[in-house]
Amino acid sequence: MNTNVLQPYVAGMTWGWTGIRGEWAAEKAEHSLTQMKERLGVNWATVAFAALQAHPQSTVIPFEDEPTVTDEEVRWAIRRSKELGLKVCLKPVVNCADGTWRAHINFFDMDVPCEPKWSEWFASYTRFILHYARIAEETGCELFCIGCEMVQTDRREQEWRQLIAEVRKVYSGPITYNCDKYQETHVSWWDAVDIISSSGYYPIGDWENQLDRIEPVVKKHGKPFFFMEAGVPSREGSQHLPNDWGLQGAPSEEVQEQYYEAMFGACDKRDWVRGFMLWDWPAHLYERSAAAQNDDYCMYGKKAEAVVKRYYTQKQTQEAGQAL
Repeated sequence: MNTNVLQPYVAGMTWGWTGIRGEWAAEKAEHSLTQMKERLGVNWATVAFAALQAHPQSTVIPFEDEPTVTDEEVRWAIRRSKELGLKVCLKPVVNCADGTWRAHINFFDMDVPCEPKWSEWFASYTRFILHYARIAEETGCELFCIGCEMVQTDRREQEWRQLIAEVRKVYSGPITYNCDKYQETHVSWWDAVDIISSSGYYPIGDWENQLDRIEPVVKKHGKPFFFMEAGVPSREGSQHLPNDWGLQGAPSEEVQEQYYEAMFGACDKRDWVRGFMLWDWPAHLYERSAAAQNDDYCMYGKKAEAVVKRYYTQKQTQEAGQAL
């Protein structure tokens, strides 16, 4: 296992979300990947996609079915990323088809007859994760993410430890779990993974406080840490609620630009923050001429794009110099 996977600095981006079947392994997806590499100067790509369970209390994750991307599409995205010189983290995620956020997937702590059970859900989730862990192994992915923002599941320590043990039987690389914002202190099984990661959607003026809160967790476990997700929509008001993708507000490139400057500025003071997989860069990009009207997380053609490239280039140059 490569225990130095976060060396050099992770200058990464999340690509392809949500992974709709038929959208990858195509001309627009190829264009998106190459633009991401060229315009941001990234050295990592998180290839991220979702499978859909019906609702938060469903115990079946039919990942083989539409709209989830096919295995061939997943392999294509990994291969093309590597051909562009990028390291790859594979990140399969479960979502709810009814629109409920996955953090609310939850069951009774004690089994009750005729009610859905944790054991049933984890059996299906384990099958889902192991399928992609095998693909990660076959394709040489440098990192594998076993879950994302599964807040209500975090307390199921025994089941997560068992899942990690099963993943290690089929995947030889390092493993991470992407906890949700504010949840870094609530995961009791960080010792079982190789790398701690979280979603850093913190208000623009609160980064120092949140980093102060997270640092003891990282130091306690002695594990590498990076932000598996972080970002903000280019929308008025989003700098204060960066995780609220439905927030109402006019498009604003300046909001996104200023947020990235503040986030990078705060994190640059903490040498234990080993990078970011920013959120996000879709498989199909909007027209660059429409960037000013786009109010989503992607910074393609927006002012924040230059901020990201400048910071990522600076970090990679610094570490290359230190390695000499």
